[in-house]
Amino acid sequence: MERALIVINPNSSDTVTNGIDAAVDPLRTLGVPIHCATLAEGPPAIESQRQADLTVAPMLALAERLEPQALGYVIACFGDPGLHALRDQTGLPVVGIQEAAVAAALQLGQRFGIVSILPASIPRHMRSLGAMGVLNRLAGDRALGLGVAQLSDARTTKQAMIDTGKVLRELDGADVLIMGCAGMAAYRAALEDATGLPVVDPCQAAAAQAIGQITLSLSHRPKEAAHA
Repeated sequence: MERALIVINPNSSDTVTNGIDAAVDPLRTLGVPIHCATLAEGPPAIESQRQADLTVAPMLALAERLEPQALGYVIACFGDPGLHALRDQTGLPVVGIQEAAVAAALQLGQRFGIVSILPASIPRHMRSLGAMGVLNRLAGDRALGLGVAQLSDARTTKQAMIDTGKVLRELDGADVLIMGCAGMAAYRAALEDATGLPVVDPCQAAAAQAIGQITLSLSHRPKEAAHA
C-alpha cells in the first residue's frame, strides 16, 4: 500500500467503513491518498463510553502496524477515543472527527447543534466538548434514538435526522449542525436542504484538516514528524 492518510474506523463494521470511505472520496482529488481501515477487534458499534474506551489499545496497535504506510491518521469515531494516546505514540498528524467537526462548525456559525445517535452517547460528547472549552458555543446535543446499525435504514434515519435538526434549529438556536456519528454522511445533503443550515460531516472535516496538516508538514511534534 502506498503511503496514505489512514482513516481508522474503531468499530468492526465494514458497512460503516465503506460509508466513511464514500464520504471522504471527494477529498482524494486533493492529491493525498486516503485509506480507510476497520478495527477488526472493535465492537460492532460504539454507543457508550465503555465501548469507546475498549477500542483504544487495539486501535493503537493497528496504527503502529500501519505506521510505515501512514502519512497521518484520522480517528473516525465521534468522541475521539484514543486521540491523545495516538498523538503520544506518533509524530504524524492525528485528527479526531469530533474535534475537527467542532473546529469547522465554529467557522460556519455562532452556535452549533449536534445530531447524536443514542442518549448514552451524549455524556461522552459533553466531556470532550468541555475539554475543548467550547460549551458556550453549543446550542444542544440531541439523540435520534437510533443505534449505529440502524443508520443504514435510510427512510427512518433520514426523517429522524431532519426532525432532530429542526428541533436544534428552532428550540435550541443552532445555526450550524454537526452529524455526531461517523455513519451519517449519506444524509448530509438532505439535512442541509430540510433545515437550511450548514451541516458538517465529521469524517469529511477531519480528513480535510489532516490533509492540510500533511501538505503543510504540520504536527503536534514537528521535529519528530520532519524526520519520520
